Amino acid sequence: MKMEPRAIVDFSKLAKKQLEKVPTFIAKKFLEWVQSLELDGIEATRRLRAYNDEALKGERKGQRSIRLSRSYRVIYEILNKEVKIIKVLEVNKHDY
Repeated sequence: MKMEPRAIVDFSKLAKKQLEKVPTFIAKKFLEWVQSLELDGIEATRRLRAYNDEALKGERKGQRSIRLSRSYRVIYEILNKEVKIIKVLEVNKHDY
């Protein structure tokens, strides 16, 4: 069985600032997602239904999002497909 390369996760300045303001349970779920990326890789983590990973459209084409709760989501993009560098762009409260 071929193992998927683990992901390297980087954070934008905006994402770091936003993470300081989110509730503790959101920060905890976010860290669980990052650990899953680092240990299991992006493809395995995407298959976890708990995060509802989806491609974005329109101005955000090329980016993806996951849900940390009904309100909070993470916007990210894959910078290097071979090395699996994941750049977290935002962690925000999504308006529905």
